[in-house]
Amino acid sequence: MKIAFIGLGIMGRPMAGHLKAAGHDITVVERASLTAEDRAAFAVAKDAASATAGAEVAILMVPDTPDVEAVLFGAGGVAEGLKPGTLVIDMSSISPTATKAFAEKIAAKGGDYLDAPVSGGEVGAKQASLTIMVGGSEAAFARAKPLFDAMGKNVTLVGDVGAGQTCKVANQIIVALTIEAVAEALTFASKAGADPAKVRQALMGGLATSRILELHGERMIKRTFAPGFRIRLHQKDLNLALSAGRDLGVALPNTASTQQLFAAVSAAGGAELDHSGLVKALETLAAHKVAEDA
Repeated sequence: MKIAFIGLGIMGRPMAGHLKAAGHDITVVERASLTAEDRAAFAVAKDAASATAGAEVAILMVPDTPDVEAVLFGAGGVAEGLKPGTLVIDMSSISPTATKAFAEKIAAKGGDYLDAPVSGGEVGAKQASLTIMVGGSEAAFARAKPLFDAMGKNVTLVGDVGAGQTCKVANQIIVALTIEAVAEALTFASKAGADPAKVRQALMGGLATSRILELHGERMIKRTFAPGFRIRLHQKDLNLALSAGRDLGVALPNTASTQQLFAAVSAAGGAELDHSGLVKALETLAAHKVAEDA
C-alpha cells in the first residue's frame, strides 16, 4: 500500500519503519530533521499535499490539535492532495471535538477518516506493541487494520469518529494518576527509611503491581528521566481531559491536582523530562529525593 506518513518524531519514526518492513511504500515530508537513514528508507516529498497525492493512505503522528489542523488544511496540506477514497488516519493525541470537525471536512472532499491515537510510548513504538484506540467506520477500520497490526498489538475499534481520542484521554488520566500514585508511594517509602528499589520489587508481586510501577518506578529510582513521553505532552493531554470534563459537567479532581504537579516540574525547567519526572514535584514537597541523582 502507498502511504504518506507525516511526523517522524520519537514515536512516528519507528512506526513508519514497521510499515516499511511490512512491505508498504512510505513517503515522508521534507524536513531538516530527516536522517540519512530516513532518506534511504523512505521517499521524500516537498510537502504533505505532494506526499498525499500519490498515496492511498495518509497517516499523521504530530504533537497537538493545531499541528494536525495545519498538516491537514494549511498551505501544502493533506487536503490539497486528497483524492476521493483516500484514507486519512490521525494517530496523534488531540481534541475529540476538533477530530469530529476535521473528519467532516475530509469527508466533504471524498476522503475517509479514522482517529487512532496510541499508548505504549517510545518502547511500544519501537517494539510494534502499541495499543491503538480507533474511532471511525467499520469499513475504514477494516481497510486500516493490517496497517495497525504492523504497528501495534492491541487494536480496538472503540466507536465512531472521535471515540478513539476520547478513549486516549481516558488512558492519559489513568496513566497520569498512576504515575502520581507510584511517585507518592516511593517518596513516602524512601523518606521513611526503606530502600525504594526493594519496596518496588515487593510491590511488583501484589495487587499494587502495574506496568507503570515496573517501568516508571524504575525510572524514578534510577533517575533516568530522558523521554519517553515528555511532561509537556502529558500536560497537553490532561488539558484536553479537563476541558472536556468542564464541557460535560464531569468533575476530575485528581486529574486537576496531578496537572498541578506536572506544572510545578515544568515551571522548574522540567517540561522536556519523561513524565515519570513528576516525582520531582513530590520530592520538593517532601524535601527528600527517592534516590540520589546519578
